[in-house]
Amino acid sequence: MSKNKAMLLRVQSPEGTKRIEIPSTSTSCQLFEAVHDTFELNSFAFALYKEKNKKNEIASSKSKTLQNLGLRHGDMIYLAPVNGAVLFSNNSPAGEPADECMPSTSSGSAPAIARPLSRSSTNSKEDEVDIQLMKIDGKVERQRDDKLCRHNNNSRCVHCSPLEPYDEAYLKEHNIKHISFHSYLRKMMSGVDRGKFLALEDISCRIKEGCKDHPPWPKGICSKCQPNAITLNMQAYRHVDNVTFENTNLVEKFLNYWRVTGHQRIGFLYGTYETHPDVPLGIKANVVAIYEPPQDSSQNTIRLLPDDREEVVEQIATSLGLRRVGWIFTDLLAEDVQKGTVKYVRNIDSHLLSSQECIMAGHFQNLYPNYSRYASKGIFGSKFVTVCVTGDKANQVHMEGYQVSNQCMALVRDNCLLPTKDCAELGYVRESSDKQYVPDVYYKEKDSYGNEVSRLARPLPVEYLLVDVPASTPNTPQYTFNSDPSKQPFPVENRLVEGHIQDFNALSTYLSQFAFNEFYIAINDFHLLLYISTMDMLPMREFIDPLLKALRSKDREAAEEWSRSEHWATLEQLIAASSPPPSRPGSVASGAITSSPGSASGPKWTCPFCTFLNNADVQNCEMCNLPRSNRPH
Repeated sequence: MSKNKAMLLRVQSPEGTKRIEIPSTSTSCQLFEAVHDTFELNSFAFALYKEKNKKNEIASSKSKTLQNLGLRHGDMIYLAPVNGAVLFSNNSPAGEPADECMPSTSSGSAPAIARPLSRSSTNSKEDEVDIQLMKIDGKVERQRDDKLCRHNNNSRCVHCSPLEPYDEAYLKEHNIKHISFHSYLRKMMSGVDRGKFLALEDISCRIKEGCKDHPPWPKGICSKCQPNAITLNMQAYRHVDNVTFENTNLVEKFLNYWRVTGHQRIGFLYGTYETHPDVPLGIKANVVAIYEPPQDSSQNTIRLLPDDREEVVEQIATSLGLRRVGWIFTDLLAEDVQKGTVKYVRNIDSHLLSSQECIMAGHFQNLYPNYSRYASKGIFGSKFVTVCVTGDKANQVHMEGYQVSNQCMALVRDNCLLPTKDCAELGYVRESSDKQYVPDVYYKEKDSYGNEVSRLARPLPVEYLLVDVPASTPNTPQYTFNSDPSKQPFPVENRLVEGHIQDFNALSTYLSQFAFNEFYIAINDFHLLLYISTMDMLPMREFIDPLLKALRSKDREAAEEWSRSEHWATLEQLIAASSPPPSRPGSVASGAITSSPGSASGPKWTCPFCTFLNNADVQNCEMCNLPRSNRPH
């Protein structure tokens, strides 16, 4: 058999047998990857054997080939999970916060936030950004040092060799507080076994089900089903390393509500996850739109309301290639209205996030889990981010980004963490009751003598649950959606404030600002797309998919072709019949989207009575003979 000839191997697993075609010169490491992909496993927590009784294990190696291991064409090998790992399940639990997580009052100036509608991510595969990062070497390249390197340009020494992405000296030099999640994975796989037995596990605070050695809690419990005590640790890694708002207009439009009303506001961040070059193997959340759900708010509180349009929002975002990547809320109190300054209320002496906000962040992160092949249950942590807009030391408005730790997610998921009544910076781990067993939770701190001691987390400083995530805008702004400063933007949804309400008149006024050949610019607005999909007069959700596809691919011709459809023409006619003449003849709102500029006849006009399209030089409708200036009553 030729050295490069492919061989066919049969792999028997607990879920059945599959065939793998692989070159005979492949390494055993590549064999493991082929098995992982063929069986669509959740992690690499499995072993391969030549014999069914788990003898003659095939070790994962980057140097030993299949020929070296004695494997031949047609051989049967056997797959077995390691340490009871679940390899074939993608089911993900969705957590819900406790009813006690719905405060009636706020603590200090921190917004009190009620529980939103429960929904979980429908995605069950690894994100594209994770797949990209797994293919990257990840090492930090260094240039030759003329002072320390004593070799030629074709060689490497200790002073110029590439560094591992988790190198502590490099992270400290570049002020990187938390390593990226993929750097953490590389570190875990840097041992002798090369991560062969790596299986990421979330902690559990629940009694294991199915134990028959004793009656159900509270009548009995045994060591086998009792969850272990938990010691909280500062999380060394983070799943997202930066939150980037693609332009400042996004945040300014969001803050405009607070500037007008003085009330706090919540929004959901829509965008994408991308590689972040400033951190080795880093990930950033790139935000391109902010959706504001229904909510009641005051100067100190925010309460989310049921959202009937949530499913439509998700569908539109998905069609545009976007996803919900986080949430944002304001905690702003004006200090000097004339100067535009705000109070500095969140700091190391008070709190960065309140316990209630940490619980909300944990709730959202549980709803949007991070899928990983290295997790025994297929999910581990979350990329969902939290952004708070508040005042800084200079009394200026600024953004602070966070995530809560995986341990916090588990406490929230298993209904163990509560907010305190009077201290925003303290949480409280509930005590066991007849309805629920709660394990002991501890955190470590230094006493007055400098000794490290364990404290019971009743109460619990929430700083043990937080992971900082920088939030910023780029030096060169990007614009996924229309952001023409010369045009009045379309109102944002769910703002019950005069001048900010989405209605048919607002639609007509907005469209009248654009010339007939500016349809692509006019329609490329996230809030506008949501409105025309759900408006009462003529909802266009079932017809809008071709337009969303054109906007996603930035295809102007396809978008303009959609504007000539019967559905949009009907909407134009409704606008023309219900609104005064547009200030700009030949605008999108005039129903003249397909008219030719500069023609002798000018843009055509739609009769408000019979909707017949007339030439510009005709004053009476050619169909019904009624005058152009009249309007139906």
